[in-house]
Amino acid sequence: MNEINKPQSGSEKIGAIKSFFIALPMMLLTLLLLSGGKKPSDGYAFVALAATYILFNSIFYLMVKTGKTDKYRLPLYFTSSILFVFSFISHMLEARGSMAFTDDTLINCQIPFCHIATTMMIIPAALTKTIIFPGTMIGGYASIASMLVVWIGVSLSIGRGWCSWGCFFGGMDDGFSRFLKKPVIAKISENLKYMPYAVLLTVALTSAVYLSPTYCEWACPYKTVTEYQSVTSIESLIKMIVCVSLFISLVIALPLLTKKRTQCALFCPFGAMQGAANYISPFDITIDREKCVKCMACVKNCPTLSLDEACVKEGCAAITCVKCGKCVDICPKGAAQIHIKGTIYGLNPTAKRILFIYAAFLLFATFSGGWFQASLAKIFKLIATGVI
Repeated sequence: MNEINKPQSGSEKIGAIKSFFIALPMMLLTLLLLSGGKKPSDGYAFVALAATYILFNSIFYLMVKTGKTDKYRLPLYFTSSILFVFSFISHMLEARGSMAFTDDTLINCQIPFCHIATTMMIIPAALTKTIIFPGTMIGGYASIASMLVVWIGVSLSIGRGWCSWGCFFGGMDDGFSRFLKKPVIAKISENLKYMPYAVLLTVALTSAVYLSPTYCEWACPYKTVTEYQSVTSIESLIKMIVCVSLFISLVIALPLLTKKRTQCALFCPFGAMQGAANYISPFDITIDREKCVKCMACVKNCPTLSLDEACVKEGCAAITCVKCGKCVDICPKGAAQIHIKGTIYGLNPTAKRILFIYAAFLLFATFSGGWFQASLAKIFKLIATGVI
């Protein structure tokens, strides 16, 4: 193995015992977070809690011990997104008997809130003091207030890291983008990375004009796997066809073919807005220019097109960086590192990475732990009894 290709991670492996003690606070915190300080209601819930707790902490321990972040984050994140869909659909079937919502559902403000809707709410709220999303402010399933609190907390801590650690949709295109070893479509125009800003501007303005969440109604791919408007007219049929087509192309097909997160990187308006949160987050991705050998492995493998030659030259990722950690994992010289703003560049990258994964993983466990174990409980019950 030549010098360039020899792995020299900026975050070194840590011994088993030391890794255990580093991970111990996470073990205690996740026990409290996942259980809520209460005994599970039945046997299926107890097994689901135990399985979730063991899986989460095994993944975190491996992140600490091996020095690899994305390698272990990805399968857990992808699994979490699939279980979210299972949890959401089963909840809708229990509550409504269908994934479809009706006009009465809209009128009664019974639509679970999604963070993407924030891109359409800000201008109408500022101009007309109107909340245009038909959900509940507090209480109920996924209220507006609870989701906004989570979003603000994540934004302040890990910025656009939300798209790799928090977004319950992001794990889908992230997972599908890793299925093939090599991309079928090897080149994506760099100009396409500006498309989400055009989508953001479009949905923000149209939502303000029509006082309606236009992206949710007309262009959200994830309507396909969550909830959708009942097909009662030509317009509602067109909406469904558009959303299903976008899901198949942007969330499954193109990620498979390009090995890039095409929905997140090229279309999502929330991702475009969330990039601004990287300015206030204490964590960012930097490239040690003294260690960098210009192999461009980080550029070729970045799933969100957040690294290019200019970034390598300047020594930092673009504002669109989702802090997945892939560039840090694969950098052959350890030049790509997770950095804490205000600290000396290149100093103790292992400690900085551990601080970051503590923040990111705690947010992940807090946000996704509930639906993760709830879904497992339903699956275990289904296997054992044949009913959910």
